[in-house]
Amino acid sequence: MSISLMEARRRFHRALIESGTLSINSSGVASNADKSQRLSRDLAATIAHNLGAAHGIRKLQGQSSGRNFEDAVSSFLRDTFPALSALRPGRWEVLNVGSARHGQFLAQYEPYRHLDELAEAITRNPTLATILGNSYGISPDVLIVRHPVLLQELEEAGILIDGVASYSPLLARNQSYPIVHAVVSCKWTLRSDRAQNARSEALNLIRNRKGRTPHIVVVTGEPTPSRLSSLALGTGDIDTVYHFALPELIEATHASGSGEAVNTLETLIDGQRLRDISDLPCDLAI
Repeated sequence: MSISLMEARRRFHRALIESGTLSINSSGVASNADKSQRLSRDLAATIAHNLGAAHGIRKLQGQSSGRNFEDAVSSFLRDTFPALSALRPGRWEVLNVGSARHGQFLAQYEPYRHLDELAEAITRNPTLATILGNSYGISPDVLIVRHPVLLQELEEAGILIDGVASYSPLLARNQSYPIVHAVVSCKWTLRSDRAQNARSEALNLIRNRKGRTPHIVVVTGEPTPSRLSSLALGTGDIDTVYHFALPELIEATHASGSGEAVNTLETLIDGQRLRDISDLPCDLAI
């Protein structure tokens, strides 16, 4: 199976434009801009124009932009990551959790199966909720899961288990639930407390696992380097932040004449905290 990351990236942007998620209104304000900030307006408009966004389109109302962004990100990953099987073999599935985020959705997968039991215990004994708070509640946007390996697959690859390795969740004979490989948080913009929410959820994923930590990443369409830095700077929670159009953001930031914005953006990129969405499938193969 062959794949062109450049073409997949173009399809990703085209999907955002065709759904009305990325657009420019009659006043020249792009749909991912903070209209109260001049730099945000300038950067977002330049990016949207360079990507071919339509002009004179009203911004989508409510949560539509966020849902469409999740759809576009999940479609991009579905098109690209499984095609990198030469780098990361396995039976993969990309899930746009969407409206299924309610409850302990993650408890359907390893290494979070125990969260279902925890939720049931809290239902029986509500006092536990006052102790645990919401530290066990995790609501992912997009999941990449790997299905356990069948013995036949191992044997065909010349790998013999011979009665050992009786507890590894990777083997289908030991357990049948898919394994979480990556959790992708989708933030079309980074307003208010969205950056902190993403960090808190990442820490919950780390603390509540019973096994290897999955990749924990954020994909965003936020145009301003200062807001990107509120999420991307620092280590210990999120792997990396991925921008929906990083080369276009770099070009727009340099054209803006804002030295502070340029320095912030260069710090994030040079510090390996910010990458383009086209880097994401490759990084997930690590």
